[in-house]
Amino acid sequence: MTQLSAFEKPDIASANTLQPCEKNNPDNKLHQRIAIFIDGANLFYSAMHLNLEIDYTKLLRYLTKKRQLLRAYFYTGVDYTNDKQQGFLMWMSRNGYRVVSKELIVLPNGSKKADLDVEIAVDMMTLARYCDTLVLLSGDGDLAYAVDNITYRGVKVEVVGLGCMTNESLIRVADSYTDLELIKQDIQKKVSAQ
Repeated sequence: MTQLSAFEKPDIASANTLQPCEKNNPDNKLHQRIAIFIDGANLFYSAMHLNLEIDYTKLLRYLTKKRQLLRAYFYTGVDYTNDKQQGFLMWMSRNGYRVVSKELIVLPNGSKKADLDVEIAVDMMTLARYCDTLVLLSGDGDLAYAVDNITYRGVKVEVVGLGCMTNESLIRVADSYTDLELIKQDIQKKVSAQ
């Protein structure tokens, strides 16, 4: 597996050591501090819709765009009996992502769900003061209020999501929106020749 050397030794050990972001030169990409928040369930269903197998190393590089990555969070519901999922989440945590998980709840109709909107919103609000830009990969309209509050504070929020699965209110309050379908080629796994 390919590892991201840029993320092997993070320069910031914990949230307690973070310094507020100085917004003195937001045009200089090398000095822009960003944090990435990925709604795992939303990304999973978007990728299924696009018939896309995501290369998570490429995804992180694409979303970072040569800016200074402070944190990359991946939020997901977890089935602790699913060994394949456990292996995937272990790989994610070893390759630049902080995995935030919650056990899946079985609904009366038999479907499974783990709502992580509150966790995403709280983490975004917490890290906003340390970043120039927050990148949210989700289409969940429940996050629009948090995004609007963050942009009001002067922090740029970029939203990435699949057009048909992204709530219009989320697009409206974001500073920029990228349709996942348009970046499919940039983030997909290469098919290995056999």
